Amino acid sequence: MSDLVIETTGLRKEFRSLRGEVRVAVQGLDLAVPAGGVHGFLGPNGSGKTTTIRMLLGLARPTRGTMRLFGQAVPERLPQVIGRVGAVVESPKFSPNFTGRRNLMLLAGAIGAPASRVDEAIETVKLAGREKDRYKAYSLGMKQRLAIAATLIKEPDLLILDEPTNGLDPAGIREIRETIRDLGASGVTVLLSSHILAEVQQVCTSATIIGNGRLLASGTVDELLGIGTSYRVVVPDPAVAGQVLARAGFEPATIDGRLHVEAGDPAELTRVLGEAGIWLTELSPLRADLESYFLQLTEAEQLGHDAAADSEAVA
Repeated sequence: MSDLVIETTGLRKEFRSLRGEVRVAVQGLDLAVPAGGVHGFLGPNGSGKTTTIRMLLGLARPTRGTMRLFGQAVPERLPQVIGRVGAVVESPKFSPNFTGRRNLMLLAGAIGAPASRVDEAIETVKLAGREKDRYKAYSLGMKQRLAIAATLIKEPDLLILDEPTNGLDPAGIREIRETIRDLGASGVTVLLSSHILAEVQQVCTSATIIGNGRLLASGTVDELLGIGTSYRVVVPDPAVAGQVLARAGFEPATIDGRLHVEAGDPAELTRVLGEAGIWLTELSPLRADLESYFLQLTEAEQLGHDAAADSEAVA
């Protein structure tokens, strides 16, 4: 049995305008989300992220292709697995005059969940102490955390979040980021859709990058960025150190007066310099970022950022 929580093959979605014109929102998408951790679903606005999520949740029907959740074909067997899925896709609907806890209690009652689940969800999203405030007094970040708490009442194995930090201030973004990181560490599989690549990099263990509805790259974040292969070398005389490293078979480059060196084994790099009597004052791995990597992938794609093109409310 597959250990993938989400799997799509050749997924395609077309929209037809009133004039009969066809727009392809998702084209041949192969998506594979492993169990556990936080998986980033990344791409600019209009790249097909929300359309894909809506198809997975049965809110839109694919034109072609197959989809599976927990190994079950959807939408055919969606009723059998939907109880294991929580999702925050659109603006949550809560009663503004009820407290956060009262809103959650109403939801718990509707699905037959005990009150203890509400208390656990409030603790998980760090709303303890504010759960008795009225919803209308909540900040945007608190409202988003309450929406996540609502999905946690049924103890989902998969949590799908579509652009959860949109419109939030830096404090709200940090709160949501910490909540998502904690959920991924707790064993819940989180699919985090976002166009803010630098933000997502801080919480994701793996990622899929799409553009124009097509798969561009997928893997662990370390695999995508090639972590640990390039280092910044700070020494008293970069020119001399560069010559020593070049003779040893390395390919150093001088950037802003400092050496950047590709090295599979940093211990070998320090050994070569040490034997030449050159002592390091700094050796730091150069961590690429998802935003730069994404731009490299898409510079020839001419990807648009037309939010209107991603108006995916019509199946």
